[in-house]
Amino acid sequence: MKRDLQVLEKVVDIVLAHRPKSSIEKSKNPPKPKKQILKARPIGIDLFAGAGGMSLGFEQAGFDVCAAVEIDPIHCAIHKFNFPECAVLPKSIQAITGADIRKAAGIGNRTVDVVFGGPPCQGFSLIGHRSLDDPRNHLVLDFVRIVAELDASAFVFENVKGLTVGKQLPFLAELIKAFQDAGYDVRAPWKVLDAANYGVPQHRERLILFGSKQGTKVPDYPKALTVPADKKMKSNLPVGPTCKDALGDIPNADKFEVLNAVDEVKTKHGKLSPYAEEMRCSSSDAWHYGHMRKWNSSYLTSSARTGHTQISQLRFSQTSPGSVEQISRFYKLSPTGLSNTLRAGTDGSRGAFTSPRPIHYALDRCVTVREMARLHGFPDWFRFHATKWHGARQIGNAVPPPLARAIAGEVIKALGIKPVASSNEMGLGDADLLTVVMAQACAYFEVEKPSTKRDRKSGARKRSQTETEAARISAMSV
Repeated sequence: MKRDLQVLEKVVDIVLAHRPKSSIEKSKNPPKPKKQILKARPIGIDLFAGAGGMSLGFEQAGFDVCAAVEIDPIHCAIHKFNFPECAVLPKSIQAITGADIRKAAGIGNRTVDVVFGGPPCQGFSLIGHRSLDDPRNHLVLDFVRIVAELDASAFVFENVKGLTVGKQLPFLAELIKAFQDAGYDVRAPWKVLDAANYGVPQHRERLILFGSKQGTKVPDYPKALTVPADKKMKSNLPVGPTCKDALGDIPNADKFEVLNAVDEVKTKHGKLSPYAEEMRCSSSDAWHYGHMRKWNSSYLTSSARTGHTQISQLRFSQTSPGSVEQISRFYKLSPTGLSNTLRAGTDGSRGAFTSPRPIHYALDRCVTVREMARLHGFPDWFRFHATKWHGARQIGNAVPPPLARAIAGEVIKALGIKPVASSNEMGLGDADLLTVVMAQACAYFEVEKPSTKRDRKSGARKRSQTETEAARISAMSV
């Protein structure tokens, strides 16, 4: 009997060793989950969706996000994992119509209650060159076109603060006129909102434009919910979470050797702050009006380790919390303060530069992707691509979900719809979506692989870390 069991175990091992590496590689047409759209909930469409920061916020406010448009196949894969019942259109907004979105979402002629999103902001960001002639700015007018083609009841347009200053103001005025010409009233005056006023431990300012069909109620701007922890001011509002509130319970990734190879490990979290309790979904209230997800809370996820040299660790340790490390220019978090604005880095066509993750306030390393997610307001069930580059880029590109939820709450109020809590417990998608490379993601969504070749090279030789440190010490001794 014992010998038979040993033979059986060997057979099982052989079968497992020769199973397909990935269900994503196995089939270009994997089975699609059935959509379960709750008729009592209003419909939202996400344009330029990324990994789904706005999708999550609008879902938590009571919308069913039925379709998401996103050109990057890697981002599409992550959105599909976290929102398996949402139709993902892996195309440029310039190549689709409102009819295409309705067909993919399976909503027929039902009313689209809101369209939301933010076109790529590189053309008019305060960081780098700004130009009204940047071809990426043309995507803004496609946003207007899709809103009109879907005959949406309302829209939310979000973008960088840079669109509100200097030479960009005429562009903003032109955009507002385009919405008006399409039959929409726009809330005036427009406002820039800081996520730190909505329960996020990070300063992140975004321009928000609200609009609705002419003659209907235009959503108002949400009132601040919290006072940023780093602001010394009297207020009746509660003080928002600090960096320590956000990260204090998360186990140190450097203690787990396995996180050099994968991005998840089974472990226990520490004492939870009220903010961390919500991120851990410790109560049913933490889901707000969104769909509960089936997830294993015993795992620390999105936490691949970063290898730092001893030189870097020494510099990090010598940097005061709340200040910038002189060589890397990384910001070191303060336990009692807030994070600086988390950036996205660049894609392959612009050098594939990694997002500049801040330095942990108590550890001599940069924060992990999961720690970035906490600073951004993403709950722990929400997963990102397993690589640090893609994962950090997905967070840096996203609107913090708590800010999106506050915005969406004003939209649903203006529509005269009472939000309905979801009784639907939703599974997450295929785990292989978290590790796909570009070729696999393109095969899954049946699209051509985009070019990731760099546009240009500087030709300059980058100094080694040893050379940089020697120059720094030399300068200090002069």
